[in-house]
Formats: sequence, structure tokens, C-alpha cells
Amino acid sequence: MQFDFLQPVENEVVEFINSLSIQHLGAKVALHTENSFPSMDKVDIAIIGVSENRGAGIHQDIDLRGFREEFYNLYEGNWDCKIVDLGNIIQGNSVSDTYFVLNQIALELLKKDIVLIVIGGSQDLTYPLYRAYDKLDKMVNLVSVDSKFDFGNSQLPMTTDSYLAKIIMEEPNNLYNYSNIGYQTYYTSQEEIDLMDKMFFDSYRVGEVGADITVVEPVLRNADIVSMDLTSVQSAYTGNFSRFVPNGFTGKEICAIARYAGISDRASVFGIFNSLGLNSEAVLMAQIVWYFIEGFTHRYNEYPISNLENYTKYIVSFEDDEDLVFYKSELSQRWWMKVCFETNVKNKLNNFTLLPCREKDYQEALKGDYPDRWWNEQKKSHSVQ
Repeated sequence: MQFDFLQPVENEVVEFINSLSIQHLGAKVALHTENSFPSMDKVDIAIIGVSENRGAGIHQDIDLRGFREEFYNLYEGNWDCKIVDLGNIIQGNSVSDTYFVLNQIALELLKKDIVLIVIGGSQDLTYPLYRAYDKLDKMVNLVSVDSKFDFGNSQLPMTTDSYLAKIIMEEPNNLYNYSNIGYQTYYTSQEEIDLMDKMFFDSYRVGEVGADITVVEPVLRNADIVSMDLTSVQSAYTGNFSRFVPNGFTGKEICAIARYAGISDRASVFGIFNSLGLNSEAVLMAQIVWYFIEGFTHRYNEYPISNLENYTKYIVSFEDDEDLVFYKSELSQRWWMKVCFETNVKNKLNNFTLLPCREKDYQEALKGDYPDRWWNEQKKSHSVQ
């Protein structure tokens, strides 16, 4: 078992948890300690800390004790799930050593249908998490909550600012879609924006999301991996003023995004990266994880959709063109639109898919316009050979 590489939760954290009441989260989560390893039977969520930060140019382990103390000092919601804290992956002799261990542990958990929460560590750790899906024979949707696209320079060693280029360019390429939530234009070159358009990827400016947070719900509903860069949040909410971030998400917005990620039936890996291990950051990180788990406990189990009996079907007719079909769940009140693909295109997809959307997309279709997400999905299907 690759779990042998994990270091137990620090004794100081265990002592802190023992001082809390049985109503706190610390009493509800099974811990990997010096004396015991939690049973993995019927586990729903596993938490792992990864202190690898060399991808961000930091050559020392980050301290995750603050996060754990803040998190376990919270109270649980109306939850019915089994959570384990498997401890930490410390820096290996090389960055690739850390990648290997994280990759193998992620693969073990994915095979067991256990949702993984990773507390890092630089964001290049997203790469070994993505590679864990290689043996699962599926296309992967990656969502990054970030002020930048992280394409970087693919000719140089991978860093927290260039991991996405390696994901896109390296074989086997199982990436079906990449979506960015929260980019800030002055941090992104026009070439990067053009590349996002060329590859039919989705991107949402931080102002667009702030104006209507629900715009990202369908994106997160379709995500397998959600990689969250803590520097996408304003310093006023992280308390990190040594790396000052004047603009970005508020604490309330980033927690709402985390809840959307948790409620997604498809999301199996959720990571928070680019923390410096500051106690001020730990408060917000703990609440982000809390909201992800809160979302997880309210999943509707509507993915994949195998029975449309509990869905209302809406058909929008277009003159001299095919009808556009929408479905609304009577259970969750969420919307999907049917995207059909040409049957003579040999690709890894089925002949059609049900793409998460909003009621706003249905209203747009009623006005005679195909939604942007529908067009992107059509174009993307032809590029997946």
C-alpha cells in the first residue's frame, strides 16, 4: 500500500483535538496518528497534507498544523459521511519523488471511490493528481480557481505557474476540458487568452464570477479535479500580506465555489494550493474545506444521468436547424442541455452528452441563440480523436 509513505498527523494537533469537546470536528474524523491508522472501510472523504513547495521556489516544508487546528476546531454540519485524515506527504529527495507518492495515493483512493482533499503545497501538485486518472480509462475535466492560466514556459522545468502546459502537451492526453475560474486580465497575456479560445476551454473573469457566482456552478458540476490557488483570494481574506493580493475573490465567494465543487457528483479530487502555511491563511482554508464537505453531503447523485423519468424535457426549435433539448431535474432544479455529435466522427465520446447548464442558457435559446457552452462542446468534440 502506498499509504506507507504517509507521515502521521502531528502530535501537537492530536493533543489539541483531545482538548476539544465531542461536538467539534476533531472528534468526528478518524486520524492517522503515531499509534494507529484509520480503517479505510466505507470511507467517503480522505484528507492529505502535502508540504511540497519547491514548484513555487520554496525549499522548505510548509507547516500544516495551523490548518488542522482551525479545521478540527469547527463544528460539523448535518453530515452523514465518514472522513479520515491520512496525515502528510513530506518533501521527497526530489520533486518527482513527491509527485510519485501523491500520484500513487490518489490512484488508490480513486479506485476505492474515496474523494480526496489535498492541502498543499504548490499548485504543480495538480499534475500528479491528474495523472492518477490515467489507469481509470476516462477523459478528465479539470477546473482551476486561479488568477492566471498557468501555461508558463513548457520548455523549462515544471513549476506552479506552468503545470498546465505539461498536462496539455504530455501523452497520454486524457484532458477533455480545462476551465479557469477567476482569471485577472492583467495577469494573462493575449496569447494565453487566444490559446484558451483555440482549445475551446472555458474561462471566467473574477469580476464576472463576482457579479453572479452561479455562473460557475455548471462548470464545477462537470469537474473531476478542482485545483484552487489560494492566491486567487484577496489578501484581506487570507491574511497573507507578504504576498499581497489586492484583487480577487472574497472569503464568501471562495467558500461558495468550494460548496459548488463539493456538491458536484463528479468531483473526486479537490485541492487547495499555494499556501505558505501561515496561521492567517489556515482560518480561511479550514472554512473552504468545511464548505466543500458541506456540498459533498448534499450531492444529488444525478451523475451520470441514466434515467430521465424525474426530469422535465424542454425542446427549443430552431428554423432550418436541429432542435435544442434541455432537461430540468425535479429533484435539484438544475438544468442540462443535450449536445449531439456527428456519428461519423470517431472519437472517445458517445453520440451525445448531457452538458450541465443554467436556466439562463435555456432562456437564451428561446431567443434564437445557441448558448456559448453548446458551441464550445460541439467544437471540442471534433478535436478529441
